[in-house]
Amino acid sequence: MIKLLSRRLAGLIATLAVVSLLIFVVMDLLPGDPASIMLGTSASPETLASLRHELGIDLPLLWRYGEWLAGVIRGDLGQSYTYGVPVAGLILDRLAVTLPLALMAIAISIAVALPLGALAAAHRDRLPDAVALVFSQIGIAVPGFWVALLLIMLFSTALGWMPAGGFPGWDAGIWRALRALVMPAIALALPQAAVLTRVARSAVLESLHEDFIRTAVAKGLSKRRVLWRHSVPNALVPVLTILGLQFTFLVAGAVLVENVFNLPGLGRLAYQALSQRDIIVMQDVVLFFAALVVVMNFIVDLSYLAIDPRLRKGD
Repeated sequence: MIKLLSRRLAGLIATLAVVSLLIFVVMDLLPGDPASIMLGTSASPETLASLRHELGIDLPLLWRYGEWLAGVIRGDLGQSYTYGVPVAGLILDRLAVTLPLALMAIAISIAVALPLGALAAAHRDRLPDAVALVFSQIGIAVPGFWVALLLIMLFSTALGWMPAGGFPGWDAGIWRALRALVMPAIALALPQAAVLTRVARSAVLESLHEDFIRTAVAKGLSKRRVLWRHSVPNALVPVLTILGLQFTFLVAGAVLVENVFNLPGLGRLAYQALSQRDIIVMQDVVLFFAALVVVMNFIVDLSYLAIDPRLRKGD
């Protein structure tokens, strides 16, 4: 067990190291010069050279990468070119919006997909199954930002029930803050719930044909108990796999959804940093996103060990 965890942890660290190098190289290849953007096109070459030296962007690539990586390891993410404040503070401030948004989206996705997929499997080729399949097809076909626009038009513009955008901050009260995140979370969750419904349906259908299910039925257990106490728990491994992958899509989708709803989250920060050529912020935010995805996959791997004891015995 300890050997298995050590291998997974070593793989996580190696993945983050490779990802950090790729992020730094790709960001360095982007067109544009932060010094030129900060000073404008009328700046003299001497002033540009002085600012480039002050920012350290005239140093060799590997030297700059080493300094950046050493700072990340120490917890020093550098100073934003645009905002003039530490990037770590910017990320923490924006994380207070993006993290609750992602958690709400995951919760909504699980709450919709798992019961719907299980009921579709238990009532195969009947009405619940048809509803689940139609929901999956529509959810997969419709992009999240378009769902966001429809939600704004219906619940904000037409009915006036929800705010159309913006975030009042947690200081304004938990209810007001969560209320501002409800529609963005739904817009993020619906496409993911559609995929998860199909996976849950297939996994539960497969488990319903296992020998232990026939044994449970032969012992006289009710269909509901067999479904929820025996079939669904044994179908969680593929569901957890998709949940880990979906976290990646939630992070990517947050960039569009946060801009549609004007939320001051990490996705909007990344978009603003890209448009302003704030390379240090872009590097740190993308690395943070990548680290979240890698760590989430690591947690999913660990959850396999908790759910399926056979994986622990196989080490």
